[in-house]
Amino acid sequence: MVDITDNYNIPKHVAVIMDGNGRWAKARNLPRSMGHKKGADAARNIVSNAAKAGVKYLTLFGFSSENWNRPEEEIQELMKLLRHFLRSQTAEFHKNNARLSVIGDRSEFDGDIIKLIDNAESLTKDNDAIHVVIALNYGGRSDIAQATHKLLEVAVVAGEAPDLGAVEGLLADNLLTKNIPDPDLLIRTSGEQRISNFLLWQCAYAEMVFTDVLWPDFGAKELQSALDEYSSRDRRYGAISKKQSEV
Repeated sequence: MVDITDNYNIPKHVAVIMDGNGRWAKARNLPRSMGHKKGADAARNIVSNAAKAGVKYLTLFGFSSENWNRPEEEIQELMKLLRHFLRSQTAEFHKNNARLSVIGDRSEFDGDIIKLIDNAESLTKDNDAIHVVIALNYGGRSDIAQATHKLLEVAVVAGEAPDLGAVEGLLADNLLTKNIPDPDLLIRTSGEQRISNFLLWQCAYAEMVFTDVLWPDFGAKELQSALDEYSSRDRRYGAISKKQSEV
């Protein structure tokens, strides 16, 4: 899929906000549920294509903590689709040496969904071809808040606050993504240009690519285009780039 050369940079971690399922369905006079089904197909495909490209971590924003505000019928359809995805894809993930993890507050999901998540994580925990992280009932602000709460609990027990210079590292170590490197590239589909409370802390230095393509239509070609865009950029992390220093 990718012609890797010395000058082509593959992002180690790609995060994706999968947006546009509803609009895809509406444009075809189909129910929103069909858009979500096609979106699930696109999610399966991007896992395969990202692995082939050499991406080691792929985080997909599957269900935000704000999505509970959607109509009950749509929520139930999404839960049905989540069950189907976990039941049908866990064995496939394991067969392809892919690891699956879930971040977010899973306590609000029905017991059978929690059991399916636990089973998928347990079965694939030692796989290392690609680590797929699905954010379910996840919000970036609540992630930072829960990490801060943990630090406060430790500070109360210790009787003093941690050294200011250590706080940033301690906070990062208590996020739900503590064992996952920060995203190098964040992709959002459907033309929206915002990160919608997704990995707020973790995306501080992520390159961002926004595309008008609706998520169900996002395939190998679109992923390749995003990877090409990422590779063309000069990541400086606040420093002067090599190109600038040569001027």
